Amino acid sequence: MSEAQLKFVNCVGQAGLHRMAYWEWACRSPLPAGDVAPVLVCVHGLSRQGRDFDVLARSLSSHYRVICPDVAGRGHSDWLANPAAYQIPSYVADMVSLLARLDVEQVDWVGTSMGGLIGMGLAALRGGSAKPMVRRLVLNDVGPEIAYAALQRIASYLGQKMQFDSFQEGVDYLSSISLGFGPHSPEQWTALSRPMLKPEADSNRWRLHYDPRIAQAFAAVTPELAAAGTAALWQVYDTLQCPTLLLRGAESDLLTAATAQAMAGRGPRAEVQELAGVGHAPTLVQPDQIERVRAFLGVV
Repeated sequence: MSEAQLKFVNCVGQAGLHRMAYWEWACRSPLPAGDVAPVLVCVHGLSRQGRDFDVLARSLSSHYRVICPDVAGRGHSDWLANPAAYQIPSYVADMVSLLARLDVEQVDWVGTSMGGLIGMGLAALRGGSAKPMVRRLVLNDVGPEIAYAALQRIASYLGQKMQFDSFQEGVDYLSSISLGFGPHSPEQWTALSRPMLKPEADSNRWRLHYDPRIAQAFAAVTPELAAAGTAALWQVYDTLQCPTLLLRGAESDLLTAATAQAMAGRGPRAEVQELAGVGHAPTLVQPDQIERVRAFLGVV
């Protein structure tokens, strides 16, 4: 039985309202009367979903109320009417709605790949006398500069309307495109894959649990657009003031060692930790990876 509860929040987009799903893990520690648990938001990568963080959330719910959204177009969230809206600014706006629903002014944030870019956007928001929305930021194998070759690799499989004759066939396919995640036991990989696969109605076949149209905006990225995006993201990164941990897969093709080094020297001066034997991106299910996050967040 899952300890997570599936909940929804209404968000406003270009075409009206859409529902964003999120998984909530209640804090397991007793709190003094009148106190509330701090909130940790964990946000997944481009084609993934919030259940990626089950192992991490279970560990950190000893201290936090943990929130793991399914970003729009993924998992149990609505698909957007206009696929052009599958962009980071739209996702940041959805997260503002989520924080309002949670009734919190400030959160800690763990973001894998795309989820890290969303976290950067949220952390950069300023307004009036309000606190910065992000208190501590964990960027999991992502930064302002993304290697264009890695974007091309992801574009080669993203959005394909795959159908599988069995659940196991789907698990094997996901494994074939996710070698950068690093070594996992069969049990770990099945747990990571199960929420990514959805049975087709009125058939025995399975499909990937996201809107294939998320690939449209991604496929439109040219080297020139990528360069412009990089410049804008560095401007965002340089405004960040929160303590920041950057986890880098030592074999990552998306976040280069040079970019990681630059992130350590500018903006929030991220604390950089490399994970041996892993590419893009660490799944944060292995004990040593979880311990790095716990230590940075001050959870003992």
